[in-house]
Parts: sequence; C-alpha cells; structure tokens
Amino acid sequence: MLKRTLGRSGIEVAAVGMGCWAIGGPNYRDGQPTGWGDVDDEVSLRALAKALELGATLFDTADGYGNGHSERLLGKALAGRRDQAVIATKVGYTFKGDTREMIGESGDPDYIRQACEASLTRLGTDYIDIYQFHLGRFELGQAEPVRDVMEQLVAAGKIRWYGWSTDSPERAALFAAGEHCTAIQQRFNIFEGNAKTLAICAKANLASINRGPLAMGLLTGKYGPDTKMPADDVRHRWNLQEGPQARNLAKLNDMRDVLTSDGRTLAQGALCWLLARSEVTVPIPGFKTPEQVADNIGAAVRGPLSGDEMAQIDEILQQ
Repeated sequence: MLKRTLGRSGIEVAAVGMGCWAIGGPNYRDGQPTGWGDVDDEVSLRALAKALELGATLFDTADGYGNGHSERLLGKALAGRRDQAVIATKVGYTFKGDTREMIGESGDPDYIRQACEASLTRLGTDYIDIYQFHLGRFELGQAEPVRDVMEQLVAAGKIRWYGWSTDSPERAALFAAGEHCTAIQQRFNIFEGNAKTLAICAKANLASINRGPLAMGLLTGKYGPDTKMPADDVRHRWNLQEGPQARNLAKLNDMRDVLTSDGRTLAQGALCWLLARSEVTVPIPGFKTPEQVADNIGAAVRGPLSGDEMAQIDEILQQ
C-alpha cells in the first residue's frame, strides 16, 4: 500500500485517509442541512472496522460532524486499538449541547481549550494527533492567537501537531510559520482546488489533506442529471441538469475511460489522480458503508495515475 508522510510530523499513514463527516449523521445550521442525512451507526462502526482491517490509518473527523457524534463513533471503533490510528479532528464551530444544531463560530483561545477537552472525551483518548482549526475564512488578522493556543496545547500534551482547514494561501502561510503546524486541509479534486495553497504545503513541508476529493460524491459516477438529494443532505440544492455540477458531470463522462483504465473504479481513478497531483496530498474521501471504505482504500493499493494518464485528464479539463 502506498504511504505518505504527514508533513513535519514524520507520521507515516496510508496514502488514502478516511473522512468521517458523513457518519456524523444529520446536522443543521440556520435551518439548512450541514450533514449527509440519516446513517445507521452499526453500519458506520462496521465501516470503521473494515477501514482498520484494510490498513487505513488516518481518520479525519470534527466536533461539528453531528455535533460530536462522529467523534463518539470513532472513539468507540478505536477502543483498545488507539495505537492503530492517527486521529485528526477539528474545532471552530459551536453547537447547542447534544442537539444537531450548530449555532455559531469561535476562534477564542479559551473556547478552543475547552473544545479540545470535549473532543478528547468523545474520542476516548488522551491526545489528538492533528488538531485542525475548522473556520476556513476566519479573519486573518485574528488568527495568530489561534496558532498560539495550538502551540500551547502541544506543550500541554493534549495534541501532537496541528493544522488549518482552509483553502486560503495567506492563511496557510500564517499557520505554516508555527513550529508544530504539519498540515493544511484544503478542498482539492479533479474539478477544483487552490494550487497556490498546495504549493505552500509542498514548500513548507506540510501535508495537504484533501477534503472533497470525490467532489462530494460526484466523481463516483453514482449520480446523473435526474438525481435528487434528500432534504436533510448538505447536497440537496445541487442542480445536475444545468450549472457547475452538470458541466462537471459531462467532463466526468469524457474522462471516464482514462480514470477506469487498469481496472480502477471511477472513485479510485479520481483518488489516484490526487495521489499523482503532488507527493504531499493525502485525500480523505467520505464513506457510509464498508463497501465504500474498501473501494476508497483500494486507491492507495493501486497508486498514482501515470504521467500519460494525467496529461490526458489535463487535456479534457482544458476543453
């Protein structure tokens, strides 16, 4: 299986991680869904067990995924197996007790300390491998105290390393100046991604953890122009008949043969494209079932697309 090193930390992980947003279940903010609809916790636990069985090591979650539910499930799955996993979680969104309602945002250092303790409890661990600031557009001029409290949490032994989930190169550069920053989580897939932020990761020896590597499922090939997402799914406003998603569907059809060559599934091809895009990329596709886990981790077994395949994809994207 292809391995990747998570930046300055030196931590080696399977090149494809597990994104645990979907297993958090329903979530809302201002009446709009921010989760992926209903999930079966027993199926989620079987999926996490399958991931461990197949050699997955990086598990990315957040306190805001189901307002702690994803963290609790991950903690349950890792009970007695903590040493087999690298846990990355996030902080920044505030929520109301144990409800599914997100109510705001906070970068206040005292709040981050409290939230860290709460995440440790839900995860059933005494340390977090990578603690990530979740507010991607947080005011740049107010971000240094956030970076400082992350360093303090490292010194206290609560976290080992930290990062920022942001697509902004300026924000990535500010965190990169922190001694124990080791990753920037950015949206990146065949259709979208900030190359400048990726370049900062490569230059500063940071991992580029890639959220949305399958374009929220679009790159799996499961959806067509007539697909309608459930009302409690964050994708419920997608229009697959016109607009950006529809155009991307058309391009996906054009590149299908390249991505699925050599026996790859479409999802594996999209993940293998990311693995070829840079040596610092670590995609974290989401999942709900053991079958999806097996498909995703299979990309780390198959490895990056070839240079010729990457050139063919580039040509299609430029059309």
